[in-house]
Amino acid sequence: MPSNIAVYCGSSKRAGAEFLELATTVGKALGQRGHTLVYGAGSIGLMGAVARATQQAGGKVLGVIPKSMDHVEITYQQCDELIFTDTMRQRKHIMDERSDVFVVLPGGFGTLEELIEVITHRHLDFHDKPILILNVDGFYDPMIKLFEHFITHKFAKTKHMQAFKVFPSIQQLIRQLDEITNKT
Repeated sequence: MPSNIAVYCGSSKRAGAEFLELATTVGKALGQRGHTLVYGAGSIGLMGAVARATQQAGGKVLGVIPKSMDHVEITYQQCDELIFTDTMRQRKHIMDERSDVFVVLPGGFGTLEELIEVITHRHLDFHDKPILILNVDGFYDPMIKLFEHFITHKFAKTKHMQAFKVFPSIQQLIRQLDEITNKT
C-alpha cells in the first residue's frame, strides 16, 4: 500500500558515486511502489538523487525546506508538493507529521541530527513509526558503537536500541520497507 516515506540523507555534492547510487536505488524502489518521498527538498547530493529517482519511477515527492536554505541546498523545484518553512524545527515537524516511516541513508551532521531526533521522539512515545537505517559497508558502525557506549555508561537502556533497525544492504532495507508498507 502506498505510504509516505521520509528519507534523511546527505546533500553534499562531494559524496561518492556509490552513495549516489544507493540513493537512486532507494528512490526507484519508492517510486515503483507508488510511495511518496518526504524529504528536505534539496536537488543536490543524495537528496537530489533520491527525489529524481522517485519521480522517474512513478512516485510523488514532497519537499520541505526553510526559506533561508533555498540557496544552500538548491531547492528541487520539480517537487510534486513543495513547502517552504521559516525554521528547521518547522521543517522537521512537517516531515515527521507527513511520514509513515523514516529511512536513513548516509549523510553528515544534518542527517545524524534528524535521525537522533526521531529516535528520541520514539523513546518518548511521540511516535511509533519505524526507523530504518541503511548501514552499507559499515557507514554507521561508529554511531552504533557510540549508542552502545551510552548503554555501557547507563545513559541509555538496551531497549532503546530496538527503536530502530539497521540493515547492511539496500536489498534488506527495501524488503523490510515492503513488509511495513504492505501491513498498512
